[in-house]
Amino acid sequence: MQIKECIILAGGLGTRLRSEVPDLPKCLAPVAGKPFLHWVIRHLQSQHVERFILSVGYMHEKIEAFIADAYPLLPVTFSLETTPLGTGGAIKLALLQCSGNDVMAVNGDTLFETDNDRLMYYHDENKAACTLALKPVKDSYRFGSVEIDAQGNIVAFSEKKFIQSGLINGGVYLLDRQCFEQADLPVAFSFEKDYLETYIGAQKMIGVQDDGYFIDIGIPADLKKAHEEINKKYND
Repeated sequence: MQIKECIILAGGLGTRLRSEVPDLPKCLAPVAGKPFLHWVIRHLQSQHVERFILSVGYMHEKIEAFIADAYPLLPVTFSLETTPLGTGGAIKLALLQCSGNDVMAVNGDTLFETDNDRLMYYHDENKAACTLALKPVKDSYRFGSVEIDAQGNIVAFSEKKFIQSGLINGGVYLLDRQCFEQADLPVAFSFEKDYLETYIGAQKMIGVQDDGYFIDIGIPADLKKAHEEINKKYND
C-alpha cells in the first residue's frame, strides 16, 4: 500500500527567517534557484504522492499563486487557517479535505527524503496510530530527541538539547486518521506537545529510522546550508 495523500504544513509565520525573506512565507524562501516548497513537492512526487493538501495561513495568497503558476495540473487543495491553530489544529483542519484513512503530514520548511513505502510498511504492520520518520544525527541541539524500544515503539520524547548522537523527529508523520480523530483535542493545539507527547501511552506510536537527506530551514544559517547542499545535490 502506498501513501497517496499528503498534508504540507505551510502556515507558519517564519519569524526567525524574516531578516532573510521579509516578503515571503518561509516555505517559499529561495533555495538553489527554486522556492523551498518546490523541493518538498518534488521529493513527495518521487515517492508516489498524488494529492496534496496545503495547510496555509500567513501570506497564503503567495503560496496559492506559486502553486497555480508552477503546478497548474497538480491535484491540490488549500486548508486555510483564519486564526492560528498550531501544528495540530492545522492538521486536524486539513484532514477534513483528505479522502483516505492513512495520511502523511510533513512540514513545509523541512525536506526529509524518506522512503515512504518503507514507512507505510511499518505503519501498517504495526497497526500504528502514528508513525514518525526519525533521522539519526550527531551533535544536534535544535531538535528534541526520540527514544524507541527494540520493536520501534516510541517510549519517550526529550526536550531540545545538545545530544552526542541520537534520533530526532524529522517532521514526517503517517497518521491513522480514525485514531487521531478519536483523541480529545481542542481546535488549536500543538501536534508535538498535545498529541504526540500526551497520547504516547494511549495510542500506538512507532518510530522508523531513515537516513535520507534532511534539512530544516527554520534559521538563516540552515537556509544558507540548504541552498548550498541542494544546489550541489540537484544542480551540479
